[in-house]
Amino acid sequence: MNKRKSRWKRGFCAALAAMCLLAVPTDAKADVYWPEGPTITTKSAIVIEVNSGAILYEKNGDQVNYPASITKVMTTLLALEYCDLEEVVTFSDDAINLNQGDTSHIARDYGEQMTIKECLYAIMLESANECSYAVAEHVGEKLGGNYQTFIDLMNERAKELGCTNTHFTNANGLPDENHWTSAHDMGLISAEAYRNETYRIIVGTRSYRIPPTNKHKDITPLNNHHAMISNYKTNAYLYEYATGGKTGYTQAAGATLVSYAEKDGLTLVCVVMNTFGADQYIETKNLFEHCFQNFQTVSIGESGNAGEEQEEETGSGSSYESFVKLEENAQIVLPVAADISDVEMTLVSDDLSEDAVAQLKYTYGGHVAGCVDVVLSNAQVEDYYFSGKKEESDVNVIEIKTSDILLILGAIVVLIALIIGIKCLYDNYYVILHSMEVRKQRKDRFRPISNRKKKWRKRDRMFK
Repeated sequence: MNKRKSRWKRGFCAALAAMCLLAVPTDAKADVYWPEGPTITTKSAIVIEVNSGAILYEKNGDQVNYPASITKVMTTLLALEYCDLEEVVTFSDDAINLNQGDTSHIARDYGEQMTIKECLYAIMLESANECSYAVAEHVGEKLGGNYQTFIDLMNERAKELGCTNTHFTNANGLPDENHWTSAHDMGLISAEAYRNETYRIIVGTRSYRIPPTNKHKDITPLNNHHAMISNYKTNAYLYEYATGGKTGYTQAAGATLVSYAEKDGLTLVCVVMNTFGADQYIETKNLFEHCFQNFQTVSIGESGNAGEEQEEETGSGSSYESFVKLEENAQIVLPVAADISDVEMTLVSDDLSEDAVAQLKYTYGGHVAGCVDVVLSNAQVEDYYFSGKKEESDVNVIEIKTSDILLILGAIVVLIALIIGIKCLYDNYYVILHSMEVRKQRKDRFRPISNRKKKWRKRDRMFK
């Protein structure tokens, strides 16, 4: 499908989505309840439901903070989006010289080679700064640039995800006064990363072993430092519903932590920033427990209404297939005691994902309960219903020669003549038979006379 055709089809479908999915009125009621959440000492925090995008808890979400090593969530996300896991990364002098010493690292050597997969495990489990730098260099060079190319890509991707208080200057989170973000932005980045299956596997791994490399003959063991899923250092903060995360710490940033947890259909990401010591784990767990106890998922039906069950096709009704549909398993998140009729629905047409033609935004009492993409269905649209002519590439041309036409016409004429002749023969069959019989009788009658004449002539010649 070319770009021009894609533009009109997306525009048409967006308008159709507005008419079809907003046809049902949704009147908001005044009295609604949104759980406030526990009191925490952490300076900045947020909890987002990954599948719906609903913000369930927020404290100073837009406050700018230094992220420290949770920066590596974005580094890992981009590496997964631009690289194959088996691509080989070679460690440059800068990767070693600028990122070891008094920082988190796994003691790589100049010119050492590791796969992207091995580097990402080192980044997310051991927070290896030299691996983050080497991966950033690798991706930047792959895109035709260098390390700075990757940093620019980090900032571009952050804007695509809706981040408004983020500016990255490095790939690992080492101290830099121009390297900052917010809990809200970090929540958006972390939620997007968790939608990647490989990322989920990496951040949920408790330990990993890097096999021998061209510079290291021994296996390099890696251990996850996130205490809610790993007992590498302590088992005091293990949390049964935790599924992964990333730690961070610098003196300027304090403790920063990204954590994931799943329970009862809810998939949560919690970001805490500028906190200290054990509070990062204790308050993260409290926030998770609050959300699991006070919120629930609500399915979105085919009409776009909350709480409406998806129904199977029965064969009745219109035979025409819809041009648009809601994304698979569409759902929002509401307080447990919420009344579905209090949910408001609006159509969004800006800042859409690549596959969406529109988006439905659901709010409850002023809180965003979730957003659902409206995407193109598999219905086939005939171009000539909407445009004056088809694209040249879509037209099937059949070439017919003049000689072929004349040959066909000649064959038709011969066939017609043959049919007429057969019909005439059939209509005069008995007349023709009678004529043939008469001619035969006449011939037989005069044959003897003719024979006698021949004999007389012969005899006359003999007597001459």
